[in-house]
Amino acid sequence: MKAFKQFLLSLILTLFVSQAFAWGQLGHYLIGYMAEKQMKKSVLKKVEKVLDPMSLGRSGTWMDEIRSDRAYDYATTWHYLTSKNGEYDPTIQEKTGDAYEAINRLKSELKAGGLSAKEESEKLKMLIHMVEDIHQPLHVGTGEDRGGNDVKIEFFGQPTNLHALWDSGMIDRQGMSYSELGDELFRRITPELQAKYRSASMEDWLKEAVSLRGDVYNLPESRRISYAYMYENFHIAEERMIAASVRLAQILEEIYE
Repeated sequence: MKAFKQFLLSLILTLFVSQAFAWGQLGHYLIGYMAEKQMKKSVLKKVEKVLDPMSLGRSGTWMDEIRSDRAYDYATTWHYLTSKNGEYDPTIQEKTGDAYEAINRLKSELKAGGLSAKEESEKLKMLIHMVEDIHQPLHVGTGEDRGGNDVKIEFFGQPTNLHALWDSGMIDRQGMSYSELGDELFRRITPELQAKYRSASMEDWLKEAVSLRGDVYNLPESRRISYAYMYENFHIAEERMIAASVRLAQILEEIYE
């Protein structure tokens, strides 16, 4: 009986976790994978040394995994932020911090150096994760529905929520590995597209997310989602992951070049 209870608790926790994180494992892996392919080899070598034995792609999931460790509770609210109209307003953010503030702070700390190997590795893994997270449109939330977690839907007949759909539901539905999907998306990255994404400020990132809300929340009255919503919106998820990879490569080069 005790073993069954432990199994049930583990299953419930797994289901909760799958609906609480950004991009899911595939999304984080493929963003890091595409960033690796864009970075200068000398910079990538330095980043890999800091992250060793993790790869850049693998390190993007670390900040989600440590949610089960109470020692990292201080970073729980760093995965997201609230923006009403695309602006950053520190007065409406979580008191324990948010993605916008944490990205800028960790970036400055990593640039300044003087960190222990563990400190540098953990701060870098957090930075990588948050840059990836903030490009999932629902991680720039309205402050009203927990980034779509309260919006209950059915996806191909299975109960879920809007946040989980954008985290992993649509990506997993492709039936591709992170490298297969990453290679496909990487083919779309041109020098012109890189220049466009690299020229944007973090304030622009928030405006981009807010501009997509009309599409993200355009749900059928039945809240039953399948092929039509996928057809109309998966290209947005693809574009967001491409943008995240370009900007992640840019930030890592700014720190370690």
